[in-house]
Amino acid sequence: MKLAFYHPKPDCQFSWNCFQLGLLFFPLTPFVGFVSIMLAALVTWVRQYRSIIRRPINWGFGLLSFLLFVSACFANDKTAAFVGLFNLLPFFVLFTGLGYLIQTTAQLRQIAWILVIGCVPMVIMGFGQLFLGWNLQIQVLWILLDWTIAPGGSPPGRMSALFMHANIFAAYLAIAFTLSIALLLEQWQERRREPGAREQERQGRKFLLLPHLPPLPTPHSPLPIIFLSISAIADFTALILTNSRNGWAIAIIACLAFAFYQGWRLLVGGVAALVTSVLLAAFAPSSIAQVFRKVVPGFFWARLNDEMYPDRPVALMRKTQWQFAWSLTQQRPWTGWGLRNFTDLYKAQMNIDLGHPHNLFLMLSAETGLPSALLFFGLLSWILFAGFQLIGKSNYIANKDKLIFFSYLVVFGEWLLFNTVDVTLFDFRVNTLSWIIMAAICGNIYYYNHPKKDLN
Repeated sequence: MKLAFYHPKPDCQFSWNCFQLGLLFFPLTPFVGFVSIMLAALVTWVRQYRSIIRRPINWGFGLLSFLLFVSACFANDKTAAFVGLFNLLPFFVLFTGLGYLIQTTAQLRQIAWILVIGCVPMVIMGFGQLFLGWNLQIQVLWILLDWTIAPGGSPPGRMSALFMHANIFAAYLAIAFTLSIALLLEQWQERRREPGAREQERQGRKFLLLPHLPPLPTPHSPLPIIFLSISAIADFTALILTNSRNGWAIAIIACLAFAFYQGWRLLVGGVAALVTSVLLAAFAPSSIAQVFRKVVPGFFWARLNDEMYPDRPVALMRKTQWQFAWSLTQQRPWTGWGLRNFTDLYKAQMNIDLGHPHNLFLMLSAETGLPSALLFFGLLSWILFAGFQLIGKSNYIANKDKLIFFSYLVVFGEWLLFNTVDVTLFDFRVNTLSWIIMAAICGNIYYYNHPKKDLN
């Protein structure tokens, strides 16, 4: 297991230390963690700005920042729109700074370990609130430490831990679950390689008659595998208990992605059969559905087809929200109505409070205009495409390091899919972690594609 306590460039060591420390504290105290993470990004900007401004993708985010500012100037409610810029512009700075700071797969592995370990207390709190009735409210200096654990979860009966909603907690859990699976697979692969490598070295010593060399290393401790196995199981269980259909889909996608990557056809078939059974129990004609409902728990199929929550208002249905958001886009396709303006416009039309239209693209197209929305998702698509392209170039990343890089692409893909049916932009924790994941992918793309040109 290779961990990157030291940065490959000595002048970035301070920033790297600040980033690691901030990321470790971030889940429990977001304000303290974010200050440390942002400090790392800003110091990197100051010391490496020449390299940072040479990257075309950073030009794209600079142009996007300008378009968002213009959109705010033409907003229906300008005050709300300019406040809404803080959900995006600071994270562009974070992305560009960390995109230079995070350069190697060893750093990706280190970040993954920090995120998996940081998720442990959150999962414990989630189980405590759901099964032990934990009711906690701690506030120190307003934002320094702010813990609120609602007994029974938020909404009731759905695990949410310290998060404002179970769906957002599911998005956070998906990150930790995916990375824990990747680290666990790496541990197993390393242990499988170890006996052969040890025997080869032993035979080499006999042949060269070199008994004076230091003894062979002892096998790896089983503790990382035990910890990661428990962590993955706990995260998966917590994902189920969030009762989030988005979270369930993401967990399935993560398992299928790794199964495809590893070539485990039997597991792919098993997961596909399981998913098909649940879908048939939820949506098949009654005669067929009743057969599968004898096997599939109602907790799953009733949540999928909304029988668990009948008689939901039409205004709360995603289809209604999406149609309204698209109608706003059509009315103002160039500049939109302004960030954070959807809520008031929807309330005026539907007489109900709704924070966002549960689709990031439709929200941005309605609030910032189509040019901004298309540019934003064009930049994200480039990161995803270039990442998969880098994996295909076997001589750029060592085979043993491709799995951890692939796991970050899986997390990024999960985030994109999640935001097609929800919006994580307004949760400080998940939004920050999403930009860190994107910056990590982008940093590795530039490092391995342009090691000399970009990092001198």
